[in-house]
Amino acid sequence: MSKTAIIYWSGTGNTEAMANAIFDGAKEVNADTKLFSVDQITADEAKDYNNLIFGCPAMGAEELEEGEFEPFFAELEGNLSGKNVALFGSYGWGDGEWMREWEKRVTDAGAKLANESVIANDSPDEDAVTACNGLGKIVAAL
Repeated sequence: MSKTAIIYWSGTGNTEAMANAIFDGAKEVNADTKLFSVDQITADEAKDYNNLIFGCPAMGAEELEEGEFEPFFAELEGNLSGKNVALFGSYGWGDGEWMREWEKRVTDAGAKLANESVIANDSPDEDAVTACNGLGKIVAAL
């Protein structure tokens, strides 16, 4: 199995709760899975992982968080080709446009979307937590 990293940014704790559910699922199938908030890993370190699971809530006009996560992701984006990538995050408004645009950036960079993205409106409900756990299992098993 490949090395898997779950990297997220969370402002209110919703995306962090999703990351923890993904990590719980991933650890069941691959002990070589690591969980990082975006300030705990550099883009250079992240490029060494075969499987990357990114989490960021929608901010502003449905955009990635601009202070920490967007700069990190933009730096790493050129190194995503050939990697398995999955995305998750929470939102409080809009229709998920930020996730569709993020998915396009990932595929345009040459990465493979390893699973359907998981989004939660505000705090993740039981269905979202179950979907996150499954996402972790699927990607970590690659």
